[in-house]
Amino acid sequence: MATLRSLRPVMPILVGAAVMLTLSMGIRQCFGLFMQPVTKGLAISVSDFTLALSIQNLAWGFLQPIAGGMIVRMGYRPILVGGAVLYLGGLALLASAHGMLSILLGAGLLIGAALACTASSTAQAAAARAVPESVRSMVLGVVTGAGSLGALAAAPLGQAFTSGFGWRAGVLALAALALLMLPAAWFASNVERVALPRDAGTRADDVSASAAVRSALGNGAFMVMAAAFFVCGLQLLFITTHLPSYLAICGLDPTLSVEVLSVVAVCNVFGSVFFGWAGGHWSKLVLLGVIYVARSLVMGCYFMLPPTPTGTLVFAALMGFLWLGVLPLVAGAVVEMFGLRWQAMISGLAFMSHQLGSFLGAFGGGVLFDRFGNYDLAWRFAACMGLAAGVIQIACAVARPPRVATA
Repeated sequence: MATLRSLRPVMPILVGAAVMLTLSMGIRQCFGLFMQPVTKGLAISVSDFTLALSIQNLAWGFLQPIAGGMIVRMGYRPILVGGAVLYLGGLALLASAHGMLSILLGAGLLIGAALACTASSTAQAAAARAVPESVRSMVLGVVTGAGSLGALAAAPLGQAFTSGFGWRAGVLALAALALLMLPAAWFASNVERVALPRDAGTRADDVSASAAVRSALGNGAFMVMAAAFFVCGLQLLFITTHLPSYLAICGLDPTLSVEVLSVVAVCNVFGSVFFGWAGGHWSKLVLLGVIYVARSLVMGCYFMLPPTPTGTLVFAALMGFLWLGVLPLVAGAVVEMFGLRWQAMISGLAFMSHQLGSFLGAFGGGVLFDRFGNYDLAWRFAACMGLAAGVIQIACAVARPPRVATA
């Protein structure tokens, strides 16, 4: 009870970080809903559209550690608020697109850069700095869970406006929702007023940026975690990008895609909070491996069976529980190994690997679909990669626990 009372002064920061995260992640998860109308309306291929989403993920990944480093140099406010402005610009350019260049710049480069400033690594860095170590893992789980609820608002809103007025109106409706990111980013950036705590065991806080990067790249546990994170990105982006198209090909009701995103968002709240709590009691790296193995088994079972509305919603519930629970675990593991000061940058290095996997999941899935006319090979590849990554992550975490980096 005393701990909860101690969080009251920083509650606006935590709420701002959660709202910023929920909108930035929730809106971009809805882009798969626009695949069919955009490709038909602009006469482009599925792989053309997924190329834009792949560029988005690459820009997000490669710019994430840069944004994290700039936070230390410039402060949170210019990075978070600037990212919100970039997000609005990307949606506006996408809504006005008449060819591939605008789609690549809007949905790809601009929104990718915006996500690097407003999504998981930066939002969690703000939340982690605002709270003491005793409740950090749980708070990161709660912020991540709340951050998944944006799809509950964004998916029905985008689908409704797209069905009634066309896909451009659907994108503009999401842009109107994204306006809320501006005040959320402003409140989250007030974390600059919170003194940076010195937790026991995080002795790499005072090193330079280059030394922090070298420390991360020389840490075996971190490198294994980053490599497994690649497969995480591959699986999630394959599902969010291609599941709506897969359901349409199977002749299921298009509104099922919106229901799937909503179920994922709701179940992810429970999963993120659970894994945030679990990360405070058991090995975060072992839990990461368990998530990857469980996801792959669920994915394999779903695609092996004939698709039905009920089966699809069960799949969405199970995947939702396992969806973003990785984020509090990765963020917490980075803090344990390297400290708080460079958390956003070092988490960004791991996230770069995640986004390379996202590129392969989104674009590679589109290429395989264009080549074979189905998703059979794509989902088999994603499931097998996930199983391998999960087993390796668990084995390495058990055999060689992570060491704390020192200055």
